[in-house]
This record gives sequence, structure tokens and C-alpha cells, in this order.
Amino acid sequence: MTLSRHFASGYTEARARFLAAAAAAGARLESFRHPLRGPAGEMLFTDVARLGAEDARKALVTVSATHGVEGHCGSGAQVATFAEGVLGALPRDTGYVAIHAINPHGFAWSRRVTEDNVDLNRNFVDHAAPYPANQGYAELREAICPAAWTPESRAAAKATLDAYGARHGAMAFQQAVSGGQYADAEGIFFGGHAPTWSNRTLRRIFARLAEHARDIAVIDYHTGLGPWGHGEVITPYAPAEPAFARAVSWIGGNDITSPVLGNSSSAIVVGTDNHGMAEAAKGAAVTMIALEYGVRPLEETFDALRADNWLHVHGDFSSPLAGEIKAQMRRAFYGDADDWKRMIVDRAFDVLQRMTAGLARA
Repeated sequence: MTLSRHFASGYTEARARFLAAAAAAGARLESFRHPLRGPAGEMLFTDVARLGAEDARKALVTVSATHGVEGHCGSGAQVATFAEGVLGALPRDTGYVAIHAINPHGFAWSRRVTEDNVDLNRNFVDHAAPYPANQGYAELREAICPAAWTPESRAAAKATLDAYGARHGAMAFQQAVSGGQYADAEGIFFGGHAPTWSNRTLRRIFARLAEHARDIAVIDYHTGLGPWGHGEVITPYAPAEPAFARAVSWIGGNDITSPVLGNSSSAIVVGTDNHGMAEAAKGAAVTMIALEYGVRPLEETFDALRADNWLHVHGDFSSPLAGEIKAQMRRAFYGDADDWKRMIVDRAFDVLQRMTAGLARA
């Protein structure tokens, strides 16, 4: 039987697989119920599975579905971790914590964002302080999020976006679109104006974890950037931060990238979840990396996000176009093929083992 059995077609199936695999591995389970429901009226949960001693001084953590629809990948990696026994016997001072579907609403609705149209990985800013400005997004807003989704409007928008990229370069264009923005609540990559339910839940989990853990290593699973099935390890830290040095030491300098250094497929992003983890886990040293897997070309991925945004702001969910857009979102963030799934699991196991070894040296 192939590794594909660990992956699921949707949130409900993914949750069932995760709970079953975690229970079979002897994990302790805790669930946080989301206040809203999924598209079929199903209840939604963030589930946490723990292996090892409750008072372990070191913790290896994995997180799936920070960007909801990307949960197909992260959930599959987490289920495989339990089912395949890749962690083996944990040291007495180390625990494993799998946080499944931290953004369950986005996962269930095949959206990247939370129930309030917030990009969770832009939401961890100080909401009492002035928000960062994104002038590029403001300039391109009407082309990024057009009011109509017709061949004519899309062609006009593409011409505007292409012209901006030609003037400023591909990375400047990506930064404008995806770096994060806090002015357009109906737009894409919106960081929100208050902590979301998922933000608060993640902080709650990490605050409890830090009651005992002094060293915490985190792998946050993502999809949408890079070549098919390639797993890029990205550090969100600036080179001067201690966590940057730990991440590079644990993963290996030739196999980790940094948006700050300009060698990553990701733009420089504000309000990322590592900030919330560190703030909640007071007194603990948190070292987080994002494991980013490629699926489709970047232009197709952005197009899917723009289409999904249009659907939820302007569209008709009873129309055939709504189904096409949801299928487009799924294709953009989930490589539903055996070779892709094997690449995801193989790389996940490799990075898990490197992070475990680094944690042991901490």
C-alpha cells in the first residue's frame, strides 16, 4: 500500500484519519471546537495529539492547515508520521505535539484564509500599533481583486499586473501581492484587525506547552511555492536572531532559505505565526521553520487565490463557476498524485529527523 493512504480528499476525512492514526500510536488527544461549521454543516475542530511525557523539557511540534486548503498536505504528513512510526522511541525529555488543522474553517471550505478572510500567517502583529503599509498592493488592488471575473476583466487585470512586474521585477511584484496588507478587509493576504480564533487557539496551545518545555522546535507545513513536490525549508527569522542560527545549524546551511537573504521562493512576510508562538511560550526557546512544497506555477496559484476571493466577495455559490473555482483552489495547493505525496512524506520525514537531532543538541 502506498503512502497516498495517509492523505485525504477533504477536512472531515483528514480529521478522521488523523485521530485514528494518533490514537493507534498511543497519543493523548485534545480538541478545540471552532464556533462555525463547514459547508455541509459539519462541526470543525483543531485537534492536538501528544506523544511522550507531559512534562518533557523539549518539544517537537508540527502544524497543519495554517493556510486552510494547504491542510491536505500537512495533515497527510502528520498522519504518516504517526502511522509509519518515523519518530521511533522519543527520549524521556522530548515530546511530540501534532497540531492538526489550526485553521479548520479554511480547510473545510477550501480557502487559504480564516472565516473572517484573514491570512492567519499575516495575523500575528501588534494590533494596537500602526499596521505596516504595502504601497504595491494599494497600487494594484483593483487588478488583484477585480469586481468582475470575466474573460475581459481578467485580461485587463493581467495586463496591469504584468506591467507592474515588468517595471519592478518578479520579486517586487510577489512582495506587493503576498507580503501582507492591513487596509483591504475584502482583499487577499489581509492580516486582519484583531487576533483570529485560530491565532488565539495557537497561542493557547503554546502557552500550555511552555509550562514544561524549555526548547521547542516547530515545523509548519505549507504548499503553493516552488516546483512540483519540492520541499523548501524556510526560516522566518532575521540573521541576527538566535533562532536563525539554531535553524541553520539544525537543518544545514545549504538546505535552508531565508526571505530576508533573498534566496527563498517566499516574499518577506509580516505577522507570521512564529511571533505568536514565541510570545505565548514565554521562557522557552522556539525555533520554527516552514516546510513549503510546490504544486503549480506561481501565476496559476495567484490566479486561484484571486478567483476564490472574488467568489466569496462577489460570486454566486450556486453557479457552475463556483465549483470550478473551488476545484482550481484544490489543484493549486494539493498535488493529488502518488509521486507528489511520496515526495511530501519523504521530505517531511527527513526534516523531522533533522529537527529532532537539533533539538537533542539544544
